[in-house]
Amino acid sequence: MKIRPRRKTPGKMNRWEQSYADHLELIKMSGGIHSYAYESVRLTLAPLTTFTPDFLVVTNDEIQFHEVKGQRFAAGMAKFKIAASLYPWAKWIMVEKTKQGWKTIMEG
Repeated sequence: MKIRPRRKTPGKMNRWEQSYADHLELIKMSGGIHSYAYESVRLTLAPLTTFTPDFLVVTNDEIQFHEVKGQRFAAGMAKFKIAASLYPWAKWIMVEKTKQGWKTIMEG
């Protein structure tokens, strides 16, 4: 794992996130999910430590947080695991893009 470089501009999707948003839109149009929102929730993990999942996804049955990874940085992986343990009422999904499409690499 690598140490994460400077954060991108908040609220602006990178190309991986835009591609995943397009993927979610297709699922939404087919009725698989009710709605989704990009970086709409900031979760507190500890004093002075927050985590903003890439996507909040609402299905008919549950609330999900999806995190898109182009590269796996130690800090991002740790925050994902901590957030999943602190907020167990949501389903946590980390994905990466492969040649075959989107692949789930971690669930919490």
